[in-house]
Amino acid sequence: MATDWAAVYEATYTDLVHFLYRKVWDAQRAEDLAQDAFVRALRHDPERPRAWLFTVASNLARDEARSAVRRRRHLRLIRTELETAPPAASEPADRLDREKRAEAVRLALEALSERDREILLLWDAGLSYREIAEETGLAPGAIGTTLSRARGRLVLAYEERAQRDVASD
Repeated sequence: MATDWAAVYEATYTDLVHFLYRKVWDAQRAEDLAQDAFVRALRHDPERPRAWLFTVASNLARDEARSAVRRRRHLRLIRTELETAPPAASEPADRLDREKRAEAVRLALEALSERDREILLLWDAGLSYREIAEETGLAPGAIGTTLSRARGRLVLAYEERAQRDVASD
């Protein structure tokens, strides 16, 4: 049966870009990598397109990061997710507070191990436990526990960062 790529694109593109953004911290680059993943999918016509796309996208992001390190250039980071979203509050103090929280979340994610970050981002992107297991190589029965522990480490890293920020103010 032929894959309905328009439906796959419609159902997956936004989640894929969101996932990649949290890997490369650059909205435009995340969109470019998502498009590259779809181009490769069209060439290979995988049986399970969504899981395949996330696997390829993850590999593309990882390859890009490795080549950037080899060239001794850092990945360009976007200031915060909030810059691309419409402001929810009109007060400058509220905006500054949101930006600080978003930066703290980004730094907390970066403090996690690659495996913890990967499983959290895959789950946040909407992948099922089965798809996360396939992507990470973990046993499907271990995903819930691993995800729970990764969330706990994220909360801990966020709280530690917040305490450091309060102490430095």
